[in-house]
Amino acid sequence: MTTIFSFLVGMSTLCIFSVVSAEALAKPCEYANAEDFTGNSPERGILSQISLWKLMHMKWAPFLISAVFFLGGAAMAQAPDLVRVSRFSGKPVPRFETLKFAMVNGRAGPSKEHPVLWEYQRKGLPLLVIKESQNWRRVRDPSGTEVWVHARMLEEGHKAYIQTPTVLREDPLPTAEPVADLGRGVLVELGACSKGWCRVQAQDFRGYAPQPSLWGSDPGETGL
Repeated sequence: MTTIFSFLVGMSTLCIFSVVSAEALAKPCEYANAEDFTGNSPERGILSQISLWKLMHMKWAPFLISAVFFLGGAAMAQAPDLVRVSRFSGKPVPRFETLKFAMVNGRAGPSKEHPVLWEYQRKGLPLLVIKESQNWRRVRDPSGTEVWVHARMLEEGHKAYIQTPTVLREDPLPTAEPVADLGRGVLVELGACSKGWCRVQAQDFRGYAPQPSLWGSDPGETGL
């Protein structure tokens, strides 16, 4: 009986999370202009993460909390974190890398025979690697567009792209003393992130910026 009960609880929890995930993907996107980092860039959508609590109907909240924390909590705590590692590069996917050169072509497919869709003109721009072949990487840029670039065009880096205007502050608090205004499109050196804030440097200015305003800080926030 214990085994059957645990199975039913697990299936119920899985169904609830499946419904919530489907609703989240159906929500409208936020939009960002891509002109700062490519020569010919239409506007594209960026899917923002949606709070689980906003998607749940209030009458389901007690059941979900009970199922997860009391009935299914122990089993979920024992589940290992799954990390996808590419057999081509030996690196995790998804991950952020940066453009190695100031002129990089983004193609429709993983070869030079495919047409160029975008021409990137921003060395250091962080791109999200979401798929790999032997010599090519499928990447997503800050506007949400996905193209293929040659692996040699990318390198590991610690940069972030300001996707929404924000204020650089002395401490990781919204009330901390402001240091500088960071406009959309600015590239910053990315440091450690904790509790929604990241240590960054923009030219001679150093401080903390809200992590949600930084493209390149956390691949887990990209919905993959």
